[in-house]
Amino acid sequence: MERVPILKIGDILLVSIQIDMSDQTAVTLQEDLAERIVATGCHGVIIDITALDIVDSFVGRMLSTIASISKVLDAETVVVGMRPAVAITLVELGLSLNGIRTALNVERGMELIAATRDDDLGYDDPEDVESGTAATSS
Repeated sequence: MERVPILKIGDILLVSIQIDMSDQTAVTLQEDLAERIVATGCHGVIIDITALDIVDSFVGRMLSTIASISKVLDAETVVVGMRPAVAITLVELGLSLNGIRTALNVERGMELIAATRDDDLGYDDPEDVESGTAATSS
């Protein structure tokens, strides 16, 4: 059985799906990713689906489930690299992917996760991020 690699980049786990997703591969990915989130304490997950030409309802639900699992484990999920045909298919299947944020590429996905974490930590100014000081309310 093929496994989808999960790479750690800073505080983010990068999942690059380069193979056709069978049902068993998708279930294994969910389990592996949940274990890696807990083991690493990462707060972001980027799922790169650039290589996927087709997404069926099962894979769409799998992405939604991964986002839900990640959220419960304190990690934001961003799906990147969605082709127009894949987006159209998901809409036609009625899969709105609630709870999943999207970005055009990995770089923008990383920026989105960083911005989300900054908001959660109360950073108002980019200098606050560098110094590690959060804004305080009066």
